[in-house]
Amino acid sequence: MSGDAVYLHESDTVTHARQLMRDHFLRGIPVVNDNGKVSGMITDKDILKVASTKSNVTVAGFVNSVPQITPETDIYKAASLLLEAKLERCPVVKSSIEQNLVGIVSNTDLLGKMVNRDLSKPVREIMTSPPTTCKPTDNIGEIWSAMLENDYTGLPVVSKKGKLMGMITRRDLIKSGFARIGVREKDGSTHNQPVEKVMSTPAYSIKQDTSVKECTEKVLHYDVGRLTVDVEDKPVGIVDRSDLLRAYTE
Repeated sequence: MSGDAVYLHESDTVTHARQLMRDHFLRGIPVVNDNGKVSGMITDKDILKVASTKSNVTVAGFVNSVPQITPETDIYKAASLLLEAKLERCPVVKSSIEQNLVGIVSNTDLLGKMVNRDLSKPVREIMTSPPTTCKPTDNIGEIWSAMLENDYTGLPVVSKKGKLMGMITRRDLIKSGFARIGVREKDGSTHNQPVEKVMSTPAYSIKQDTSVKECTEKVLHYDVGRLTVDVEDKPVGIVDRSDLLRAYTE
């Protein structure tokens, strides 16, 4: 668990939430009500849905309910709760009675505690295959739509020959300031910037026979949300933090 969590009030604007996510590289932020009690979370996916021009929209309408996790919750139970809720981060409250925010727990925190287990299972058994990819020349607006419609957190970027070049993530979109999914500019056009303008490089990759333990170590070391599984520099699968967390809790 991390203490001193960045949080929002229900009355804060989505614009402010976007800025906090960008400044602190966060994928989700706890939200508290007027009484200081945790009311839920707002995620990067929620942020991507809101036009940047709607500066007066508050986070209250985008709060997602969260499972109850306290400082006493077992790490494997916490991992299961995060997976069930499809969350990457979750507020930690003082107790089941006192719903005051005392910290936040993320899948990265939990993987850091679990990685010492020698899980030799190869990633080919847990990867998503084949991975959905995009090209460096693809339109950012189209990639936004694909991410939201299919709940992708990141996509490998490949060359015309299918070689891995980089990764485009929700974090990249928010950090770059392009988080205005589906919004048309005053001239009526949509964002037509190419993916290569905001993608992350290099793209970290692993092999199909890489163990879950080694994959977890790489994810933690590079502080990335996912690794591409490649054969001869061509992506054949993808493994993200949730896949790893699920492997440790099975």
